[in-house]
Amino acid sequence: MSMTRRTLLGATAAFTLAGTTAAFANAIPLADLSAYLNAMQTAQSPFTQINSDGSVSTGTVYIHRPGRVRFDYDGDDLLVMAGGSQVAIFDGRASGGPEQYPLAETPLRIILQRNVNLGRSGMVSEHSFDGTSTRVVARDPDRPNIGSITLVFTPNPIELRQWIITDEAGDQTTVVLGALQQGASIPARYFSIPQEISSRRGG
Repeated sequence: MSMTRRTLLGATAAFTLAGTTAAFANAIPLADLSAYLNAMQTAQSPFTQINSDGSVSTGTVYIHRPGRVRFDYDGDDLLVMAGGSQVAIFDGRASGGPEQYPLAETPLRIILQRNVNLGRSGMVSEHSFDGTSTRVVARDPDRPNIGSITLVFTPNPIELRQWIITDEAGDQTTVVLGALQQGASIPARYFSIPQEISSRRGG
């Protein structure tokens, strides 16, 4: 399995890093961004994924905090889900069961954990404003070697627009979100790795 798929998703735009005091002052405060993420219980959105090799995929992402996310890809038998502290990659083109690894091994865990605290010491290495969006680069202080996640938010009201995951090898996977619908009821089976394995085996 390619490292691109292991790192999950992301979508990127061209950003000019804001280096002035004024630009930083206009950035959404980290405490407000943490509160926004902590208030998010369920959400779903269409997404466009740009992989490190330049290939592009689309699909729908489902989020159920804490600890659960599902990426359904369009026109491809590929599914990535996180649940039960594990990430599973189901690829219909590959033989055998899904590739699995701990959710703690991906920077996506930062926004899926029960209590998001972007103000924690050592968490954020960049916090800037480009004139339109606030950009935050975060890394788990307890696992600094697993890579980082770049989060992009728009204001008034705050909304998560995209993220970029950079893995330990420096490869990037970018996910651009469409309209993020919060509060929807999402079936529990969407995040059950054992249930997905059983259904694919005809159980």
